[in-house]
Amino acid sequence: MRFTLAVGACEAAWYVPLARAAEAAGWDAVTVPDGLFHHRDTSAPYPYTADGRRPWEPQTPFLDPWVLIATMAGATERIGFYPSVLKLAVRDPLLVAKQLASCAVLSGERVALGVGLSPIPEDFDVLGREWTRRGPRSAEMIEIVRGLLAGGMYEFHGRFYDFGPLQIAPVPRHPVPVYIGGFAEPVLRRAARIGDGYIGWENPRCDLAQLAASIRRIEGYRADYGRADGPFEYKFMPRDADPSTCARLADAGVTDMICAPWTATHGPDADLAARLGAIARFADTVIARTR
Repeated sequence: MRFTLAVGACEAAWYVPLARAAEAAGWDAVTVPDGLFHHRDTSAPYPYTADGRRPWEPQTPFLDPWVLIATMAGATERIGFYPSVLKLAVRDPLLVAKQLASCAVLSGERVALGVGLSPIPEDFDVLGREWTRRGPRSAEMIEIVRGLLAGGMYEFHGRFYDFGPLQIAPVPRHPVPVYIGGFAEPVLRRAARIGDGYIGWENPRCDLAQLAASIRRIEGYRADYGRADGPFEYKFMPRDADPSTCARLADAGVTDMICAPWTATHGPDADLAARLGAIARFADTVIARTR
């Protein structure tokens, strides 16, 4: 089992100390969320809460994931980083590839790409992106990002994107893993078909029992696509980060538990000192038991 520290929606000055503390304590990675805009009015309920309300306020601080990752990577040496999840479908795939390649090279290839669709139609409206076919369009985007990061001239002629030969440089020496997040059946199929892993989190649409069922379905799809023998990661963020939950996740097939360990003892508004202490305690009481 690997362990990823979830940081986000906190004071900007806290990110580097949190990343350094996680690295010193033996965590494997740090993940950051992607919060673009807080629209006053939305046309769809938020799908990951019981009442459909967004669990953050307009003033909740969200920094750009790539700026955050580059900043934390520059202050650490070993630990990995990835967004969980980047709202890929509202972005331009060529620019995402450029940003990802830059972060990968500057970090010494310690980054991965976690992607999702964004459940907020207004994100698509204000950025001029199509909402209705966001799923299949994101699949093309992943293909484009991978193609550009492979190096050399690359061209693409697909259903949604079409461009002639072009190149970005520099690019990382090794492929950057792509993890796909979400809960709809097409997302599970997409992860099995083109992903290097799957990202989930506990919410009203997915408890631990549903997670185990989803993993079984993904494994079945991977077999259908002839990918069952290749490496694949399952990342999941449960509500409770404790040894018993860790064991349940491992039994279900999860390879990486994502958590913010201070929420259980100090709540989501814990100060920096409480967060630093929780990072070290979790490493001693949970991570150390798996190593």
